Amino acid sequence: MIQVRYSSAPTSAETATTADLRDSFLVQDLFVEGEVRATYTHEDRLLVGGAVPGTGQLDLPAWTEVLGTETHLAGRELGIINVGGAGHVLVDGDKHELEHLDGLFVGRGSEVAFAGTEAAFYFVSAPAHASYPSQLLSHSEVEPVALGSSDAANERSLFRYAWGQELQTAVLQFGVTVIANGSVWNTFPPHLHPRRTEIYCYVDLAEDDRVFHFMGQPGSTRHLVVGNREAVISPPWSIHSGAGTGSYAFIWAMAGENNVYTDLSPVAVEDL
Repeated sequence: MIQVRYSSAPTSAETATTADLRDSFLVQDLFVEGEVRATYTHEDRLLVGGAVPGTGQLDLPAWTEVLGTETHLAGRELGIINVGGAGHVLVDGDKHELEHLDGLFVGRGSEVAFAGTEAAFYFVSAPAHASYPSQLLSHSEVEPVALGSSDAANERSLFRYAWGQELQTAVLQFGVTVIANGSVWNTFPPHLHPRRTEIYCYVDLAEDDRVFHFMGQPGSTRHLVVGNREAVISPPWSIHSGAGTGSYAFIWAMAGENNVYTDLSPVAVEDL
């Protein structure tokens, strides 16, 4: 199952209803046992999905009717993060074991399958002009970058899996940010990525917790109320920031014109 979302103009968010915003930017119901589900957005041609193998094995679908190729990665590269229990991913027959929040980069041209009774795999793919080697990205072995402070309620640890250094990719960048206990804000103060799209997937929320995700142009912000394992498409014209009602983490993934991680435009709080 795959959905298609079209690009939106900046002004569309200013007059949109809550339902309109959710239909355009919120991605829900990606994780269903025994299925692979995805949403394709025309924003930088990113595709996000979820695979929950259960007792079987699931192949990464080609979705030829959307991607126009016989295999999913014929012209794309892939980032995977396990948001469930232990499982493994087969890349051209080679097994890669992934624990909770472990990542995997898969280069263009590969065949991929998912397995693991307790696993739930989140993935994002982007068009790629070249092929680079696949690489396992263990969460416990990635050195986190400490950001924010407890006084500002935005203390968090940034785990950079693919970010334009160390691991070579064509355009894809992705990683995980874990919010410290007692903090609520992520990516605050906010910023813009004028040359690329970013997609957030919020994970590890309790059933009754939510994240209030802020989006829109500076001075005309809107918000989405987001639950566990739900994603938000953040176009280049939109800020992205959020506050949660409890502890959580989020997976960030980016692709576009510039693959330098620090390529961003800060937005001052007084300009919101």
